[in-house]
Amino acid sequence: MPVAEVPSLPEILLHTSHPASGLWRLAESIDGGDPEPPYWAYLWAGGAALARYILEQPQSVRGLKVLDLGAGSGIIAIAAAKAGASHVLAAEIDQNAIAALQLNAAINNVALTLIGDDLTSGSPPAVDLVVVGDLFYGPELASRVIAFLDRCLDAGINVLIGDPERAHLPVDRLELIAEYFVPDVGQVKTSTVKSSVFRLRPR
Repeated sequence: MPVAEVPSLPEILLHTSHPASGLWRLAESIDGGDPEPPYWAYLWAGGAALARYILEQPQSVRGLKVLDLGAGSGIIAIAAAKAGASHVLAAEIDQNAIAALQLNAAINNVALTLIGDDLTSGSPPAVDLVVVGDLFYGPELASRVIAFLDRCLDAGINVLIGDPERAHLPVDRLELIAEYFVPDVGQVKTSTVKSSVFRLRPR
């Protein structure tokens, strides 16, 4: 996976996928069955928009303890670290993604604390801000994520969400704070979609 600048985020370098990367074989070797799609290996619009916002508005994370929930390849976590967050946790349940996060943090010269557990079923960690990109593409996942984020809000933790308004986004709970045109997974390299950054309001 060669290192390249992220489209729309030239401040960030990532190990990038291509047809010869062999990611499907890597997934198969872990569980012996049909591999899960390597979602973490691709740029998603919500993560790209939220990372762009953080880099342009570093005061949104500066000096804060930040949790990136469902961190994937790490673009939001890396952006938060580059923008001056005091401590960044990157939570991701895919162990291949954890390996990619380690590599991507190293090439960007940032420190991340990696968590390989599903945090959505428990209490939130001791952080000031939770950032979430692209976790509203399925109903069951969206329900778990929202329940966790509500526990975060109840604990006094702020929540920022990046998403191109996918089907299960809780739009009635969101305050729009920024919009960007960025690449999205499955799009051709030269195309972009509108993706937004939101603040989650309490129930």
